[in-house]
Amino acid sequence: MTSARILLAVTVLALAGTAHSAKILGVIPSGGKSHHFVGAAYTKALAEAGHDVTVIAAFREKNPPKTYREIVMDDLYETLLKFMENPFEFPEIPPLMHLYMMYTEFGKFSSEFTLNHPEVKELMKSGETFDLVIVETFLTEAIYGMAQHFNASLITYSTLGNILWTRELTRSPAPTSHVANFILNYVDSMTFWERVWNTIVDWSDRLMYNTLHLPVQKQLYEQAFPNAKISFEEQMKNVSLVLLNSHFSLSSPRPYPPNVIEAGGIQIEKIKPLPEDLQKFLDGAKDGAIYFSMGSYLKSNEFPIEKRDAFIKVFARMKQRIVWKFEDESITNLPKNVLIKPWMPQNDILAHPNVKVFMTHGGLLGGTEALFHGKPVVGIPIFGDQTMNVQRAVKTGYGVELLYKDITEENVENALNKVLRDPKYAKTAQLISQRYHDKPMSAKETALFWIEYVLRHRGAPQLRSPA
Repeated sequence: MTSARILLAVTVLALAGTAHSAKILGVIPSGGKSHHFVGAAYTKALAEAGHDVTVIAAFREKNPPKTYREIVMDDLYETLLKFMENPFEFPEIPPLMHLYMMYTEFGKFSSEFTLNHPEVKELMKSGETFDLVIVETFLTEAIYGMAQHFNASLITYSTLGNILWTRELTRSPAPTSHVANFILNYVDSMTFWERVWNTIVDWSDRLMYNTLHLPVQKQLYEQAFPNAKISFEEQMKNVSLVLLNSHFSLSSPRPYPPNVIEAGGIQIEKIKPLPEDLQKFLDGAKDGAIYFSMGSYLKSNEFPIEKRDAFIKVFARMKQRIVWKFEDESITNLPKNVLIKPWMPQNDILAHPNVKVFMTHGGLLGGTEALFHGKPVVGIPIFGDQTMNVQRAVKTGYGVELLYKDITEENVENALNKVLRDPKYAKTAQLISQRYHDKPMSAKETALFWIEYVLRHRGAPQLRSPA
């Protein structure tokens, strides 16, 4: 009888587990690898938790969970690279022009490419149903229509913080007196005139979003879903949860409604062993090491020759070793203390105790990973939120800024030596790291809890603000 009871209990538990599993559609419409890492962190976590997950994305996962089905838009990344032909020209573009380009070009591109992809169209005609649709909110409002199409609840996630097109979904307040527009190099503590300019930019941002961007997204929505059950405007209001790639310890507190959840750092995985050559190189860095990466969009081998040579000459004079994400391994004039590779296991490198400084373009993911491991930064911002992220490092005290136009031997050397020689930068980074880690659940556990909360409560309308 005892064995029979045990078997019955195991059977009941197994059935209970499957009863709570859901069919989930994840859409990662941005072709950038950094955006993909965040989206895939959510979808893989859901599959590992036992849910049946289908993912539309630009990249294929190497070792996906068993309940993970992929619809891969193979040519999205290459098309995006052509779209962003020379990103090193972006620092010369004024902030408002930058916003104009995003609203008139990038948003339309991402939504149109995804909704018109043959395999995506096939899925929408299949008659398949889902319990939940989770979509990246990056100027991709037309794609939200998949939720009404599949009779599913809608969750969105932001690879940035609570910027305008994310706030509009939940009507989150963002007072311009202390919430800087992401396109500016301001942080929360602004002077009077900075607050004035921030307000002007914020109004302009809202005007362009509503007059240039949303009408195009509405048109794409109506083309893709001619028999939509609800209007574009109703779908925009029908968002159950917004997940943000931020955390108050890494930035600043914000006034969020209950259906806005911070899950900053969700892309950070458990530390893996480094490749043998990297491990040996970093282990032997008795005077410390510098990790240099400009991210996935920007490529170090595309620096103008004079700027690239400025880095190389400075590195040759330093006693530290340099690990450099450099996409052309045929380069010949590298000093012996520099190791280059076209791809780097960034999180695992930053975890190495001998890495003392992270030279970065200022992307939010890399900045989060640096602080996760308590590493100070030298930031070289190029576009988007990178300027604001680097300014936060400067004003908080865990980094310095090196403007792209100011890249010379002297300025590169001064920036690196400032961070290496003054212990306050490392101490501040380590303090922020301690604050980030002091929480009851990891970013992945937090996100998983709230996503499943929406599933358990059928869209969780009780979380939404009346606004």
